[in-house]
Amino acid sequence: MAGYVLALDQGTTSSRSIVFDESGQAVATAHQEFPQIYPRPGWVEHDPEAIWSSQVETARQALAGAGIHAQDIAAIGISNQRETTILWDRATGRPLHNAIVWQCRRTAPMCDALKAAGLADPIQQRTGLVIDAYFSGTKLAWLLDNVEGARSSAERGKLAFGTVDTYLLWRLTGGAVHATDVSNASRTMLFNLEEQAWDPYLLDQLRIPAAVLPTVAPSSGTLGRTLPEHFGAPIPLAGVAGDQQAALFGQSCFTPGMAKNTYGTGCFLLLNTGDRRIASRNGLLTTAAWRLMASASTTFALEGSVFIAGAAVQWLRDGLGLLRTSSEIEALAATVPDADGVTFVPALVGLGAPYWDPYARGTILGLTRGTTRAHLARATLEAIAFQTRDVLEAMHADAGLELQALRADGGAAANDLLLQMQADFLGTIVQRPVQQETTALGAAMLAGLACGVWGSLDDLRRAWTLQREFAPAMSVSERDERYGRWKQAVTRARDWAAPEAAHLRAT
Repeated sequence: MAGYVLALDQGTTSSRSIVFDESGQAVATAHQEFPQIYPRPGWVEHDPEAIWSSQVETARQALAGAGIHAQDIAAIGISNQRETTILWDRATGRPLHNAIVWQCRRTAPMCDALKAAGLADPIQQRTGLVIDAYFSGTKLAWLLDNVEGARSSAERGKLAFGTVDTYLLWRLTGGAVHATDVSNASRTMLFNLEEQAWDPYLLDQLRIPAAVLPTVAPSSGTLGRTLPEHFGAPIPLAGVAGDQQAALFGQSCFTPGMAKNTYGTGCFLLLNTGDRRIASRNGLLTTAAWRLMASASTTFALEGSVFIAGAAVQWLRDGLGLLRTSSEIEALAATVPDADGVTFVPALVGLGAPYWDPYARGTILGLTRGTTRAHLARATLEAIAFQTRDVLEAMHADAGLELQALRADGGAAANDLLLQMQADFLGTIVQRPVQQETTALGAAMLAGLACGVWGSLDDLRRAWTLQREFAPAMSVSERDERYGRWKQAVTRARDWAAPEAAHLRAT
């Protein structure tokens, strides 16, 4: 039997393809960036054709790099940037407009109108989400309202909507498959988590015809086969998950109470809550993590998004000129034993979970004549770790689950000092796996599980291997004192740019 799995990891700035073997090890990787499009301030778009061409090209490169052919691939798994929205013609496959990216804020006024109409509670109860331009529903509504002829064509069943996973499935199968999985569906603000189906009430509120929507399928299971022309022979398409849910799966966080944190530009922390759909009271999102087969129950997760993590390091480098490269921060921060009383709240684009404060602004407190760039570097790493604790505190309050260990991935997870700080500030073990490409690995695992490369979750657990573990070394009293100081600093940073706050400052 074919023993390799191909993961298509379609991200916000690049497409990546990785071939994994039966042990879960990457044997070949290919990567290609594609252009970002900014039509207006706050608007972000992608060319769907650039997404497609870059993903197919990297897949071919990965197969060539591994020295294998399509017949050697048991299945393909897809992970994708979530919430990014594409609308295309069913007959021609031609997109009607550029993809509207998850970062795009063009539908913020629409979201304000939904809140004013009293829909915040119904939407959270049905979808587990807060009303925000982040999610796909208002993006799709905008396309239907603003692309000439789109609404009438959609109502006649001539158009198809999808997030990036759906678009790739459609193109790979030549239009034979119009589907998404539960993890991506749960990020649209149109999917009822309790019913596990598109919500007619929400479709009506956003004036979205049901005819444009894809079928919602399990995250693991054969959806179709690629056309032979793409890779030389048909390959089963058998795994799909949004990038953060795929990373949770790739970290083998299969048991309720297990959590992973992806340390990238921001931080995305997901906690497995099993079959419990926990409604957050503390500023988190309730999301579908995965469903492994049609007859199985859905696994849910609580999610907290930190907007600025690694981006704060980039700001030190590009904005302040304190670093030549981002990787220098660990050595620089290690030259001092602590931040010497400096606290940095990196609310450079507001604060995400659990605060959801768009008016917060970046704040540095505790500066003295003795403050050096090393102290600022250390305070920046501490801020990443403190923000993660904020999210985990909210998760504990919502779920009541005791975290045994936090599994770390993402680019900044290579920073030993950061992960030691994280263990210290949480009082919890932090684990870094050997395989850092956990998003792609999760997609591969979902596909391989469906096609027999792996027989069970126990097999997948054995594929996860620990590279290093970081144990807390800070006293409880110091941990609590440091976190209390952080919370005080956050209070100073909040609401700074709010119109009423500006008025108070002026007086």
